[in-house]
Amino acid sequence: MSNVSRLISAFDQVILDLDGTVWVGGAATPRAPEAIAAIRASGRRLAFVTNDGGRSPEEYVQKLWSLGCTAAVEEIVSVGSAIQYVLAEREPGAKVYVIGGPPIFRHVSDAGHHIANNTAHAETADIVVVVAHRDFNYGELLMATRALVAGAELISGGRDRSYPVAGGIAPGTGAVTAALEYSSGVTARVVGKPDPQVFEVALDRLGPGRTLVIGDHLASDLGGAAAAGLEAAIVLSGITTLAEAQAATDPAPVAIGQDLATLVLSV
Repeated sequence: MSNVSRLISAFDQVILDLDGTVWVGGAATPRAPEAIAAIRASGRRLAFVTNDGGRSPEEYVQKLWSLGCTAAVEEIVSVGSAIQYVLAEREPGAKVYVIGGPPIFRHVSDAGHHIANNTAHAETADIVVVVAHRDFNYGELLMATRALVAGAELISGGRDRSYPVAGGIAPGTGAVTAALEYSSGVTARVVGKPDPQVFEVALDRLGPGRTLVIGDHLASDLGGAAAAGLEAAIVLSGITTLAEAQAATDPAPVAIGQDLATLVLSV
């Protein structure tokens, strides 16, 4: 017998945000592994989405397993996956200047394009891809700005100003994107949440059915779900406060919970 809540019972499949929902920093949110196991035991399909491009899908699976949460590579839809999906629709062979960690470089290459970093083509790249990473520096901002002023397209992994980490918050991709837009005058095409692309890729993998999104961020998770035509619930284990969640009306969350387990488990 399934022990999922009435909320979960009303849906065929669930899309879970990671940072702030399944984990914060290096620790799982309370009873998150139990909640994920209950969703699976109930027969519902499951996917994980994230605006964090710092890990490959395989690395996300490893982290989930290390926290006691079962997952498979095909269930992970990172912003890197969505960027690769968008770039793969372009004519192959574009020169791309990348701001991001190693997984983003791999996604760009796997989409059939050339990395322009550390080449003579850096300042004349066709596309600039940006996803925040810990080693971001002024040199990257300089090269990307010059490429954009010269006519490059700007593709961003999201507008999150910050995201939750152990001990507080860290600047998100939105902060780096804002710097590039300001320095170049170019407006980014945003692929990460709240753009619906990430959710649409997840839906392609899940298949048809009534879908619930659970996340911790009003703009990215609630707003992104609405843009994709999906319903969403908000947890308070990440970046959103109870007052902020209760004040959200356009759209409003279908439920608010202290954490993932509170929303998912019947007891």
